[in-house]
Amino acid sequence: MNHKTILIALLAALTLAFGCSKRSERSGLYAGGSSQSSMAAAQLERAPAAADEMDTRWKGTGYNPDDTSPAFKDMSNLYGTMDGGAAPAPVERKLVKSAYLRIRVENLDTADASVTGLLQKYDGYAASTVVEENSRNYSLRVPAPRYGIFLAEMNGMGRLLHRSENTEDVTLRYYDLEGRLETKKELLKTFQSYLGKAKTIEEILSVEARISELQYDIEGTGKQLRSLADRVDYATIDLYLFGPVAAAQNRSETFGERLKEMFGGFGAFLASMAVVIVGIVIYGIPIFLLVVFFFWILFGRIGLLKKLWQLVKGKK
Repeated sequence: MNHKTILIALLAALTLAFGCSKRSERSGLYAGGSSQSSMAAAQLERAPAAADEMDTRWKGTGYNPDDTSPAFKDMSNLYGTMDGGAAPAPVERKLVKSAYLRIRVENLDTADASVTGLLQKYDGYAASTVVEENSRNYSLRVPAPRYGIFLAEMNGMGRLLHRSENTEDVTLRYYDLEGRLETKKELLKTFQSYLGKAKTIEEILSVEARISELQYDIEGTGKQLRSLADRVDYATIDLYLFGPVAAAQNRSETFGERLKEMFGGFGAFLASMAVVIVGIVIYGIPIFLLVVFFFWILFGRIGLLKKLWQLVKGKK
């Protein structure tokens, strides 16, 4: 065997060995990639179960860890915070209720007696009452817990012409006033304690001025809170009762009523004329005399304007 044959055999062996190593490396990479893909697929399969587990942890607590909206913060401040995952008891809502009713009745006196009976039955009262010839107008105040049943019993009083209701939620305003009032009262006690420790006249006057301001603020806030509490405790019902239509349309006037109406109109006419005459005497005559006086000075015998015009003309 010559040298060329040996060299060719060595080159062929090296080429075959290099090709085998490449194939084995590629196989290893493929196997590693397959194992990593399998691990990723397994993690994806477990992801929904992990998400369900997290949802189960937060379910029923009413809390969303990503919720930072103002509405969520307001509700947290209103209802308090969670304690051990238990739902807190909500605060008592403060609602102002009102209604407006117009009812046609057959007899106004009977309807008036019915309204009085309902007010006595449900511990209400009439804040105002207006009585006219064929109508009645009431502003009724009824305890809020009995507001609904009071309206229900009024439905049978006559034919309903109009009804509207309104409910205003004043919870935040009510508790804000209540909290401010308590804070100012505590601050007043603090300044009153400072008054006994003041040593100079300036310190005493300064503390007394602050105490006076706090007392004024407490009085004003207390009035607002009492007024709001009264509107919450007692609902307002504006009630209008109208008598039969025929009673207003077919009412016959007597001769005396017509005569009285005629002379009443004539008396009004005379009163108007008297006012006009008095106005002329008081204002018209002085104005007329003043106009005559200025005309006499400017254009009459004195003639100031005439003399001024002649003087200007002579200079020219």
